[in-house]
Amino acid sequence: MSFVKWAFVVFCIVLFSGGCYAQEQSVPRFKAIAFDYFVIFDPNSITPDVEKAFPGKGAEFTKMWRAKQFEYGFLRTITNRHTDFFKVTDDALIYTAKAMDLELSEETHNQLLNAYLKLKPWPDAVDALRKLKASGIRIITIANFSPKMLHSNADAAGITDLFDELLSTEDNGTYKPDPRAYALGMERLHLKKEDILFAAFGGWDAYGAKNFGYTTYWINRFNLPAEELGIEADKTSSNMEGLLNFVLGHP
Repeated sequence: MSFVKWAFVVFCIVLFSGGCYAQEQSVPRFKAIAFDYFVIFDPNSITPDVEKAFPGKGAEFTKMWRAKQFEYGFLRTITNRHTDFFKVTDDALIYTAKAMDLELSEETHNQLLNAYLKLKPWPDAVDALRKLKASGIRIITIANFSPKMLHSNADAAGITDLFDELLSTEDNGTYKPDPRAYALGMERLHLKKEDILFAAFGGWDAYGAKNFGYTTYWINRFNLPAEELGIEADKTSSNMEGLLNFVLGHP
């Protein structure tokens, strides 16, 4: 076989086997993605710690505790009584124990509170972050978590280097869904709204980000219905695969 024919055969094999994938990849749709932290870290990963402290109550306690965290954030926003979100988490823990008529010893108190500093990533989160990072997209958080909570969790999971910045709404004394909280992303990235995708975990957060003006992707991990508020996320899925397809332009 002549060299020309051999080269042609090789070209055809490469072409039809998908070897030209890198050349066919499209440019990412956005310059940056801002994540809520619960898109990356599973809030229910504290349930085993709670179950150990309060047998038979783990799932119920975890759910009530998380709901009270964000309820307190909303109330503090309305009443202009902002504080560190780790303090909010602590207050919500104490309330939940009282509401469920459970004794919260000092040891148990500290153990459960510190569980929020070592959350486990969702199974698909780290690989997705690596793919986004490799595509050239800038990755930040816009999270109510305090800086201590953001860094402790990322460090424990060994993924701090995958973020361009771990941005907390504490930087300007707000909580989401206050528009000033979402504005932090534009200010820190020096980008326009249309250049940033916001990835939400909660339906309320998807509403807030979309209302602010971000293109919004809702990672609906718990398959909940959309909020009845007249605005919905641009796209939604129950995992990170849908987000990757949306951002990187895959079929």
